[in-house]
Amino acid sequence: MRVMRSIIWLAIVVVAMLLPETLYAQIDAAALARSQRENRDDIYGNSTNQMGFGADGMAMEEGAEGEVQDSTKKRRERVRKPLESYYFSDTVRALSNWKWTIDPDYNRVNIAPLDTTLSDWRIDYVFYRNGVGDMALGGLGQSSQPINWFDRRQDADFTFARSYDAYTARIDNVPFYNSKKILTNLTYLESGQKRYREEHLELTHSQNINPSTSANVQYKARSTNGLYDWQRTKNHALSVGVAHTGKRYSVHAAYMNNMVQARENGGVVGKWAIADTLFEMPSGVPMRLASSEAENHYRNNAFFVKQALAIPLERVTEYDFSLADLSAVFIGHQFEFNTWSKVYTDKRASYTNERGEYDEKGNYRPTTHEYYDNWYIDPKNTRDSISERLISNKLFVQVQPWDRNGVISTIDAGVGLDLHTYSYLNLENYLTGKMTRDKRTSWYAYGATGGHIKRYADWRVNAKYYPSGYRGGDLYVGADITLRAYIREHPLILSGKFRQELRSPGYWEENLFSNHYAWFNSFDKESETRFEVNFSVPDIALELGAWQGVMSNMIYYDTNSRVSQHDGTVSLTSLYARKDFRIAGFHLDHRALVQFTSDESVLPVPLVSAFLSYYYEFWVVRDVLRVQVGIDGRFNTAYHAPSYNPALSVFFNQREVKVGNYPYLDAFVSAKWKRMRILLKLQHLNQNLFGNGEYFQVANYPLNPRMFKFGISWSFYD
Repeated sequence: MRVMRSIIWLAIVVVAMLLPETLYAQIDAAALARSQRENRDDIYGNSTNQMGFGADGMAMEEGAEGEVQDSTKKRRERVRKPLESYYFSDTVRALSNWKWTIDPDYNRVNIAPLDTTLSDWRIDYVFYRNGVGDMALGGLGQSSQPINWFDRRQDADFTFARSYDAYTARIDNVPFYNSKKILTNLTYLESGQKRYREEHLELTHSQNINPSTSANVQYKARSTNGLYDWQRTKNHALSVGVAHTGKRYSVHAAYMNNMVQARENGGVVGKWAIADTLFEMPSGVPMRLASSEAENHYRNNAFFVKQALAIPLERVTEYDFSLADLSAVFIGHQFEFNTWSKVYTDKRASYTNERGEYDEKGNYRPTTHEYYDNWYIDPKNTRDSISERLISNKLFVQVQPWDRNGVISTIDAGVGLDLHTYSYLNLENYLTGKMTRDKRTSWYAYGATGGHIKRYADWRVNAKYYPSGYRGGDLYVGADITLRAYIREHPLILSGKFRQELRSPGYWEENLFSNHYAWFNSFDKESETRFEVNFSVPDIALELGAWQGVMSNMIYYDTNSRVSQHDGTVSLTSLYARKDFRIAGFHLDHRALVQFTSDESVLPVPLVSAFLSYYYEFWVVRDVLRVQVGIDGRFNTAYHAPSYNPALSVFFNQREVKVGNYPYLDAFVSAKWKRMRILLKLQHLNQNLFGNGEYFQVANYPLNPRMFKFGISWSFYD
């Protein structure tokens, strides 16, 4: 029923988006019929003279053939202008469909192809798609954290929702689309019995009003009823975007809504409950918060609009398709409103660990515990509520001295003002429900420059500084360079990155009062120096990467789930390799990550993590049905993996147990039949067959047991 309601609601949104196009079609029916008689091949009117353009590129007058001209009144046929934006190169404009995201700071966009292939379709958990993936609590929609530390976000904005980054719609990942036909995609996957079912629903709809203006809506719903007790999770993300990328004016606007509702079980009472005991059903596994009705509820509403106006510094003629090849100045403004709230509730209860300790005879003796040591406000019930709001304004200017592909392509500068509001319940107003509000203000200046040396090199340097205010003294300096060489037109790409950052601790890391945790800290700024080198040969699917990071005054959550600051320096070295082999129809894909940390108690990471995928791909019916059959496997060496604290929604550095050395295998059959993708998958194929039985990625939180999945993804271009 929930899925059907979601589909009906989204259908209403889609119809609403289609109405303007329908009305336009009715109003312009005569013009459309006339264009069809003239054999116009491009719906955007941008190819030949028959499309209403003369040899000089200007619109032609009507009456050229077989039509009586009025000598007193010249009529011009309405012509839809082509896409002339400086954001997109000729190569991109030649694509039938593509998408992009905006750069949150600068007047740039990041191009991405539409994913309608079989390449990663079998990887249905989105947090497993990048590198070696994330460490996860187990169920769909639950918290996760990248295994590669250098892939984790380090900004201070509402860190209590950071573990849901894989699912949330944000300003840096909201997509915009350009498609010559209306694009609609429906994706649905499910697994397990109704009582334990996981469901994954996605709906994407995009259409262009004209070649430069588009609108889209994207809705994603992931949920699990939970194979283990108190694991039910609902996760919804909605984004509605509008973009206009004209020759001189561009605007991007989007509304985002995120909601997460998660029951919390605190993990198993002991590793033995998974590794040494067989339960008929996963729901029989004893959990630490199984009777306390613990639950987290997150809500997020956000809106942003970013616009830029181009001022050419030289004469623009009818031969200039866009401003990308001309000297120009771009001035712009960006506004963002973003509010997050989190409510955590639970009831006091204890749990029993049947193998808590040994007696004098060496036999197990049960022990009784409570998950939380402290109940500061209410000794029986918890209702902790906090929220965070950001209102941000930026003014920026971008100078294009010569052209957008020059040695110095652009020079950027801007200033910004952030207004922060932090709300929480303190001891005095806990019973009244009034929120204490703490307002902070910070302003900053930033700039960047970069360019291209033909097709052989790209470079960029950027900086951001907070002179005063809430985050006064924070500094970011970065530099990137990419070098390319070609062997018979096959590219070899070498890139390097440098980053130096001095950042203030997050507000909640210094100020928190709740029923289970309270602290009032005064931390020093964190300092991070990072180097990154990457070498890739795309034509042979080879990628090699290395990171080196040095962190001073690092802030982390210790063994008691309390926020702490390390008073020394921690270094981390990461090495990554990816190589995919193809022998006829056989694919042997390998990804491996090696990480060395100087202090595992502060920054714990597994020594080796790997993702391997072996499958056979073939045509069943040429150009109609293509199929993959194979096995995916994930593995990491044993280490003191972080655990997860439900009240704080953070990963903390436990030192009680080691987890790892367990291969987690999935068998799959995926297919693409015309525009439809199909997935059949047996997840956790090897449960109780081989391995040490300790299928954990996060301490105390077992991954899902064996289950069957089915899914489809259908794209429409109409």
